[in-house]
Amino acid sequence: MSRNESTAGSLPHALAGGLHLDHYGGDRLPFVSLGARGVRMRLAEGDDHPAAREPFEVIDASGGYASACLGAAHPTVHAALSRAVTELGYATDEVEVAERTRLLSELFGPDGLWCDRFPAGDFHVAGRNSGSEGMELAMRLVLESRFDRRRLRPDPERGGRDLILAFEGAWHGWTGGLTLLLNRRHFRVGLPRIADTGAYGVKAEFLPFGALEPLREFFARAGDRVLAVVVEPVQGDAGLLVPPPGYLRALAELAAGHGALLVADEVLTFAKTGAFFAMTDELGPIPADITVIGKSLGMGALSTAMVIARRWLGIRPSGAVATSDLRPLTCAVIRDGLRLIVAEKLLERSAALAERLAGLLESEVLDRFPQVYRASRGIGLLHGLELTEDAAGRLPGLRRHIIRAGCYVEFMAGAGHRSHDLPYIFPTMRVAPPLVVTEAESDEIVSAIQRGTAAFLEARR
Repeated sequence: MSRNESTAGSLPHALAGGLHLDHYGGDRLPFVSLGARGVRMRLAEGDDHPAAREPFEVIDASGGYASACLGAAHPTVHAALSRAVTELGYATDEVEVAERTRLLSELFGPDGLWCDRFPAGDFHVAGRNSGSEGMELAMRLVLESRFDRRRLRPDPERGGRDLILAFEGAWHGWTGGLTLLLNRRHFRVGLPRIADTGAYGVKAEFLPFGALEPLREFFARAGDRVLAVVVEPVQGDAGLLVPPPGYLRALAELAAGHGALLVADEVLTFAKTGAFFAMTDELGPIPADITVIGKSLGMGALSTAMVIARRWLGIRPSGAVATSDLRPLTCAVIRDGLRLIVAEKLLERSAALAERLAGLLESEVLDRFPQVYRASRGIGLLHGLELTEDAAGRLPGLRRHIIRAGCYVEFMAGAGHRSHDLPYIFPTMRVAPPLVVTEAESDEIVSAIQRGTAAFLEARR
């Protein structure tokens, strides 16, 4: 072995940990990833753990923040990347690109995959590097909708709208332009604010997600001032909250009836709910003026997002040019990945699998450990196990036990306090495996969570 090679047990974990910016306040997980294939990852403990030299395997129930819908090392992704690098070049959005044209035609053209939801004559599309950047562009489109770009002054028809409706516990991204949409002081205090007064001022109001009566009261009181409504069709960071039937359609109708734009943040939900879009009910697509998709769109190989907006929504010339706007390589990965999802009916398969997974999480985990979990909820391959107040205070220990038991999971922050006498939402375990997970592997996920939870309780005795 050369001096530059390392075994799992001799990796310079402490050095690497010191160089990588710590986003977790010193509580980063004590594991090292050694690689992955399919839905299985190889991990090792940090150097300070007795098992540091003993790599072990886990099933990935997180999919890289729910982004790796095809798991790791999928041959379709490998082939798309190879084709793009060797054949497609690096053209920017200044010129038409054959791969981009093929992708958009297959999705939005007359016979496209999503033409029923986004007719080509009514919508146009842009690409961005991430879900946060996609939501940032969506907000720019919203703000510019009340601006007369030719005369450089407020639009006489929409210029007086100064409210954006968002929801308690929502998460739309980290960037400065999005903190307006977060009702969590932790993420906002000490940072510059978007002006909330004057000709271009805008402010957000927050309502509890899924409660219809407060929504109706809000529009009755301030509907003529609402510029936009920004919503996750399933709230992710708030604790995998699924709205009651009819809620999203009622929201869309209220927004349209009062002249407000509806922005659907489908960054997390894209291809994870048993369908490509969660803005769907028994009547079909629920209309939105701007839809942002991401995470699974990059097939686990790329961080990318797509912003799909009504054609009349635009931005002043050169005001939002992006290096990453649907480059050929990105388009190749998206196009080949989506073709595979359709050909192998992965969405339909995941919808069928989800019912079994939900049942097992409830009977084998929630019911067995009431001192740790107090609710189970979800849709498709987005499931959540909400912690009890006692377990929430010991979350890092619980997560480490579950990982050591063989399942890699993530935890969402929870919505915390909500208005209108709705219950507090504690941190919630997110179980969101890749679309390629099998029934046997989903059973393994539940078994590992069960073993890890039991070990967590035993360690507390």
